Amino acid sequence: MKPVTRTAARCGGFLALVLPPSLMLWAAAATPADAAGCSFASQGEGRVAAIIDARTFRLQDGREVRLAGIEPVVAENANRTSALSAIIAGRDVALRGEDDTPDRYGRQPAFVFLGAPETLVQALLLAQGDALVSTSVTNKDCVRILTDAEAEARQAKRGTWADPAAIKNAESSGDILAETGRFTIVEGKVLSVRQAGATTYLNFGRNWTRGFAVTISRRMIPAFEAAGILLKSFENRRIRVRGWVEARGGPRIEVLRVGQIELLAGN
Repeated sequence: MKPVTRTAARCGGFLALVLPPSLMLWAAAATPADAAGCSFASQGEGRVAAIIDARTFRLQDGREVRLAGIEPVVAENANRTSALSAIIAGRDVALRGEDDTPDRYGRQPAFVFLGAPETLVQALLLAQGDALVSTSVTNKDCVRILTDAEAEARQAKRGTWADPAAIKNAESSGDILAETGRFTIVEGKVLSVRQAGATTYLNFGRNWTRGFAVTISRRMIPAFEAAGILLKSFENRRIRVRGWVEARGGPRIEVLRVGQIELLAGN
């Protein structure tokens, strides 16, 4: 897939028509042409009537839609709906998805497009640094689109990435514990890979009970092997991991998908 900025430049004329001028900077990083990778089956269209939270909105027909594939990042005391509102408030949108089954709160998960569905709202939020790629997407083409948009924002230090603490240091277990219950990104060097019962631990601290660790259940091993990855190969390598922080003595992130772990440059 071409770098996001190169594709956007080619489609700049189209973006000028479908986006307000204030959003054109971010649209340049949202890869509208390549967003077809997230164009799943149609789930209908509608006009946005209200923004409910950082990734949920209501259509005029009453449906509540939850943006699939991302987790919001909002600074403390910030307006939690402003980023999404600036992009879609009062606008016509098209919904796409692999499954339109509502969640337990009645919200329809979807990939949301502006225009003729060429501009992916999730990619816009990621490119602004107002969202993180979640662990829920399995389609490789769609994952690539989302991760490229997030990487663009991270490299440019936009939004949440302007804060050096946006990515937690795996050696600072206290900082990670403070994120318990939140979706968090952690980077560090795996000091050891140990198996205990049905769980493999990627340990980042020498004190296994208090240091940060990534946990991988035995049922996940075939998925890693299918991707050509042996868990032991993570030892002494720097990785980036994303997921929900749990407190089990020390901070933990459970890996439920191979894509939650990224090898960092310099290994």
